[in-house]
Amino acid sequence: MLESIRVTERLHWPEVEMSKKYILNTTDKPLSPSQVYLEKLSSNVLKDLFTTGTSSYNVLLQAEEEERQSPKDSPYRRPKTSVKCASTFHKRNRPCMAPLMVRAPEGRGGDTIQSNFVLSGSLSNLPKPARNITVLGSTMGLSPRPIPRPRKTCIPNSLCTKLPLLPRSAIAQKMESAKKLCILTAIKPSNVEKEKVKFFKSDFTYNPQFEYSNPVSPLVLARHNNASDRFLTQAERIMELALKKYGNYERFEQATGGNLLTKSRIWYNVKKYMEKEGCIGEIVVHVTDDLLSRASMTVVNGRPTLTINISTAREYWLEGMLRHEIGTHYFRSINNSHQPWSSSAGRKKHNLKPLNPTEEGLASIHSVLFRKDPTLWRAALLYYTVYQARHMSFSQLFHNLGRFVQDPNTRWDYCVRAKRGQTNTAQPGCFSKDQVYLDGVLKILRYRDKIDFPMLMALGKVSFEDVDRLKGLAQMENVRIPHFLQDGTGYAEQLEKIMEVNQLTDEELRVII
Repeated sequence: MLESIRVTERLHWPEVEMSKKYILNTTDKPLSPSQVYLEKLSSNVLKDLFTTGTSSYNVLLQAEEEERQSPKDSPYRRPKTSVKCASTFHKRNRPCMAPLMVRAPEGRGGDTIQSNFVLSGSLSNLPKPARNITVLGSTMGLSPRPIPRPRKTCIPNSLCTKLPLLPRSAIAQKMESAKKLCILTAIKPSNVEKEKVKFFKSDFTYNPQFEYSNPVSPLVLARHNNASDRFLTQAERIMELALKKYGNYERFEQATGGNLLTKSRIWYNVKKYMEKEGCIGEIVVHVTDDLLSRASMTVVNGRPTLTINISTAREYWLEGMLRHEIGTHYFRSINNSHQPWSSSAGRKKHNLKPLNPTEEGLASIHSVLFRKDPTLWRAALLYYTVYQARHMSFSQLFHNLGRFVQDPNTRWDYCVRAKRGQTNTAQPGCFSKDQVYLDGVLKILRYRDKIDFPMLMALGKVSFEDVDRLKGLAQMENVRIPHFLQDGTGYAEQLEKIMEVNQLTDEELRVII
């Protein structure tokens, strides 16, 4: 099941629930009925108000969500009869006080106004506070009280971390991202586990028959069914080098990735990385084992959301994944929202090239940046798998991948990624999106000496080919550059190391690109 976490530090809360008690404070001057206001706050609201790393925006989101789920019982609904209280007590050991007696002003009748409202103290044997205030006395002829507006809650700046606000110009881009997400969600089979059992029981000879909750049209699938062999030689060589060094993929995975992480270690490392980038509290984090990729960065209900696959989260690979998802995708998205080309109309006006393969290529480079062994294994295997899937059935593809990967569960995952969208996987066919990773990596490495990488990050979702002509039009205020890009010399050295480890040469790249 999907679990939601927020990487924050929480204050200790007393076991006694004080926020649900009605409290009324006396003042030196008599109060009229129109000056008495009663408010009830739930503990959930109070905890959110004082949780480090949140903001008033989080409280409003929570309020709206709870009111939708339980409109009758929601503590955020404004009561039909509002009675205003001057202030509330904040100390637990306030003494019990007698019922409040308020005298009417002279000339309006001499009756005493009595409130059957008892202040709550720390003693357990005191009567429970009443939910109503009864006013006894003569009519005062007061004008109708206007309906009060919800009180705004002020949170000290020291306790707040502002969530990024996307301007109106970014709405179109968000819609495009939503469409992309819909495609990726729609092509995920709904019966994966059921078909996996059949496949394994058949000794890997059965071709899964996938089902989809919301099938994608054949025309859309046809656009993603074209696989390229342009970099197939490089993909095979990268993997063969790793096998020569480590023997098999499983040893490569253990040596370069380390041990799998527990949820608590994942949360700790995510928080540590967010502190480096100064984005604590900006991103919602989910941990799941139901994800075809290692992680994904999306926008859910208007909030940046990072989903991490716990089954692939390894100690030496996790930070690279965070550089991929947060340091690249998230920061480029935020920077893009400031630019004139943040909308579809803006991209068309400035004649921008497609953001891929630059986007995924740059993110893939950042995944292996600073690794002791920055082998581009995953990008290479994804490229190779898609190409083979275009010409093979599921079962044939599974056996073909045995050349590089022994573990049947790992092979299954790669085959499902390449065959997603298909119903009858006995037929040749692929979902070609996974080829953009290696494609982008090699093109960026080909022009690494000419690319201004900080500027490429600052301009947002643009191709490296558009950087020179767009930088004069860019809005550079409030752009965010990840920490690992701020040392240009060190970054360039890491790119050279990637070239060397994967045995890529400038001469070869100039020929194929």
